[in-house]
Amino acid sequence: MKVLIIGAAGMIGGKLADRLARDGALAGAPIASLLLYDLHRARAPHGAQIPVDISTGDLAGAGEAHRLIGWAPDVVFHLAAIVSGEAEQDFDKGYRSNLDGTRSLLEAMRAASRRPRLVFASSIAVFGAPFPEAIGDEFFTTPLTSYGTQKRICELLISDYSRKGFLDGISLRLPTICVRPGEPNKAASGFFSNIMREPLAGKEAVLPVSEAVMHWHASPRTAVGFLLHAAGLELDAVGPRRAITMPGIAVTVGEQIAALRRIAGDKAVARIKREPDPFLEGIVAGWPRKFAPKRALQLGFTPDQSFEAILRIHIEDELGGRIV
Repeated sequence: MKVLIIGAAGMIGGKLADRLARDGALAGAPIASLLLYDLHRARAPHGAQIPVDISTGDLAGAGEAHRLIGWAPDVVFHLAAIVSGEAEQDFDKGYRSNLDGTRSLLEAMRAASRRPRLVFASSIAVFGAPFPEAIGDEFFTTPLTSYGTQKRICELLISDYSRKGFLDGISLRLPTICVRPGEPNKAASGFFSNIMREPLAGKEAVLPVSEAVMHWHASPRTAVGFLLHAAGLELDAVGPRRAITMPGIAVTVGEQIAALRRIAGDKAVARIKREPDPFLEGIVAGWPRKFAPKRALQLGFTPDQSFEAILRIHIEDELGGRIV
């Protein structure tokens, strides 16, 4: 089996590459080789047990998608995207990166006539207000951001290309990933991680929204688990509705902070500074808060057990089990 990760320089892409390179297998089949692709060079995976190649390029560029699919991958993880805040502020860049690149990839798969498995990282941003108390699998999609619109278009394309037999695709509507390691990025949702990650590392963080804001979260470790599980699903049994909302944990910002206090104490919580940001507050107001993802649970996708568990995963995976 040959596996391609597009967006391998990103946080989830890097963790997925580490896991695949270490396991040497996917869905019970041995991996012969792994190709990591991104606009910027991905790092080499830790503890690789299989051959790993690293390539750079712009997926939306002429001929790039055909070059990648010419490598004849059996499974493609498509994780590359311009994040939500940047996609909202730079309309052209968002559509080029998040839609044009994906369309080029699908067309390259169609031309190759191989029907590879495609696992696409979508987002709960495909939903827009007004929301019910918990969003079920039958709730309609009315995205209120350019990022959400781009992801929804890609979902529809993947379902249609799958229906036509050009590929075998599934779109995972991932919760907001928390706690994201590394430096803050331009994602509008970044503050959910910042107000946990920075205080745990002994640094100050800015909270730009009310503590009453509720959101839907999954840890990076669990998100990688979702991707791996999707790669091995029998998609004919899933049916034509190939976009699935992933399970998560619904908590308010205040509940996040309370979990941080229980784990790291008042000293860590005191590092959070309140600085309201009307632009971000406006974006967050149109985001979903809580889901009832019955399809995903029935298909075997497993969520985190609590927000405290999410924090402990971050401490274990990123901080060596230690809190500053």
